[in-house]
Amino acid sequence: MGRDEPVSPLDMVRSGLCIGCGACAAEAACSGARMDWDGEGQLKPDGPREWMRSRTRAFSTLCPFSPQSEDEDSIAARLFPKAAGSDQWIGRFEGAYVGHALEDSYRDRGSSGGMVSWVGAELLQRGLVDGVAHVAPADPDAGGRFFRYSISRDLDALNRGAKSRYYPVDMAGILEEIRAVPGRYAIVGIPCFIKAVHLACAQDTVLRERIVFTLGLVCGHMKSRNMVESFGWQMGVDVRDVARVEYRLKDPSRPANWYRAQLSCRDGEERQQDWWHLVDGDWGSGFFQNSACDFCDDVVAETADISFGDAWVEPYSSDGRGTNVVVVRSPEIHALLRNGLEQGRVALSAVDADFVRETQAAGFRQRREGLAYRLGWARRGVKPRKRVHSGHHHLGWRRKLIYRLRHRISRGSSDAFQLAKRLGRPGIFMVWGRLMLKLYHGVTYSRGRLGAAFDWAERRLG
Repeated sequence: MGRDEPVSPLDMVRSGLCIGCGACAAEAACSGARMDWDGEGQLKPDGPREWMRSRTRAFSTLCPFSPQSEDEDSIAARLFPKAAGSDQWIGRFEGAYVGHALEDSYRDRGSSGGMVSWVGAELLQRGLVDGVAHVAPADPDAGGRFFRYSISRDLDALNRGAKSRYYPVDMAGILEEIRAVPGRYAIVGIPCFIKAVHLACAQDTVLRERIVFTLGLVCGHMKSRNMVESFGWQMGVDVRDVARVEYRLKDPSRPANWYRAQLSCRDGEERQQDWWHLVDGDWGSGFFQNSACDFCDDVVAETADISFGDAWVEPYSSDGRGTNVVVVRSPEIHALLRNGLEQGRVALSAVDADFVRETQAAGFRQRREGLAYRLGWARRGVKPRKRVHSGHHHLGWRRKLIYRLRHRISRGSSDAFQLAKRLGRPGIFMVWGRLMLKLYHGVTYSRGRLGAAFDWAERRLG
């Protein structure tokens, strides 16, 4: 399919380019469109056959991964034309900081430095918004999801949505609610979701008037819901007995990057395990990754008014209390940060774009260098249009193998999981996962005899 041709929802799903944001289902809700689970545990649009197959310019410019939609550079230039700085890695910005919230236990409640909740609370308390749309825990008995988007209109509700959620969600419901209920809103989301919000606002004057702030989250990739069930297999818990999921328990005595997951059961029992003891716990290996993430080039939510991530550099990554890296683009929100700093309510130190890039170095390699390599692979269906150009001649064979393995793990983990579940034998997935992880670690980190063999080959072959 040519890059200049309109695409349909079905085209995007079949091409593996649907991230499940729900913007299309919200726009076409009146026609029966909705978001539903696919076989891989990802959310995808579904609806009447004529809508799923309809190739329209409206949908093509609404979908964040469509080759017809406006890219991040264009959106940011339109939203932040007077930005003080611009960088090829983090986009336009007014300022960048590293630090954390100091007041009201925002840092204690959050996975990182608490700055996302702090900014959301400031917007509510100052009357700049009437509601903040963000991801919060949900009752799995009411809709079959552990998390979903909701709109918080007070601080108690906002605080219940703190912490990281590596689980599929969609914005269809909250976009419909924003259309139906007058007010001013802020939306918290990962880069592609924030991009989808701006694309929706470009088509809908009601959304454009009511969504006044966007708060972006630095993102590595999206996981499927199957990861929760896999964690349950490895902790001896049936997913049907799980009431709550915590992906990152905070422990000030441990480094922030030592993730520990917890599953809380309906009978009150809690099971915990460190991620590095879980077969799918190495984030960079790509277990259960959404296929669209292979074609994303935005790490730091370049179209958001403000973006937040973890400061994955020392001494911050060893601080178990959590530390944020913050990139601000909106002058109004920048004023909130400076005011909080002057009043001693936040602890922030100014940094430059290079520091921000270093905190997310692995993500940038995957989304820029790795993406350039993946764009050269043969594929069917919709051809993505990205700001990164296809090319791999500068990459060594070992680096190419790393990107190939990540792709194989991200796709194969879903297949192995589904086979194990269908046969009622979780061990099939565990054996496959351990073998793939051993191979990945040998290639990437030179671990074990396999790693030594790769080191030898690299010295001989160059």
